[in-house]
Amino acid sequence: MHPGFAELDALSTEELRRRAFALARERRDVGFFWSVLRHLPHADDAEELDGSLGSYGASVDDAVALWRELTGHGYGEAEPLLRAAFIDYLLHRSQR
Repeated sequence: MHPGFAELDALSTEELRRRAFALARERRDVGFFWSVLRHLPHADDAEELDGSLGSYGASVDDAVALWRELTGHGYGEAEPLLRAAFIDYLLHRSQR
């Protein structure tokens, strides 16, 4: 059985990200990764990422980790939007 909204909403943003990224990597859902990158501060830097299909998951993970490390905090103002995107993805894509 797939988790519901309340169960997912109780998780940390980082755990939601981890689960959503794992699912998107499994499905090779490049569109999801790009939508996440567009919501991160300094999204213009995403253009420098390696463009091969096999590298998107690792590249997005690296970009998120680097941004968090460099800024010294979580997702900032983008966190509510990212949480919603992660929960929506997990609710709707994991059921297919």
